[in-house]
Amino acid sequence: MKIQFNTDKYVEGNERSEAYFASELETTLARFEDKITRIEVHFGDENGEKFSLKDKKCLIEVRPAKLQSIVVTDHAESIEKAFRGALVKIKKAVETTFEKQKAH
Repeated sequence: MKIQFNTDKYVEGNERSEAYFASELETTLARFEDKITRIEVHFGDENGEKFSLKDKKCLIEVRPAKLQSIVVTDHAESIEKAFRGALVKIKKAVETTFEKQKAH
């Protein structure tokens, strides 16, 4: 399972935070790792240099083998909070997708 991080020009990415976020994703989605080929995480600041509440965005896209991509987004005051919100959403979405697949 490959994990790729992308940031816009207003969000600074570094290896330490990427390692932490990757670890959290791997732990949360560990039971599905054989079914997931790639995960892309996009961080952004929707208002750029202007201040606004909940303007930080985290989009997580999970690409399961032989299925459509699963995409969730969360907005918060910080990148970390946006990531946490998106992580909860993607876990639920992935679980639901694979449970439906198992039922058929």
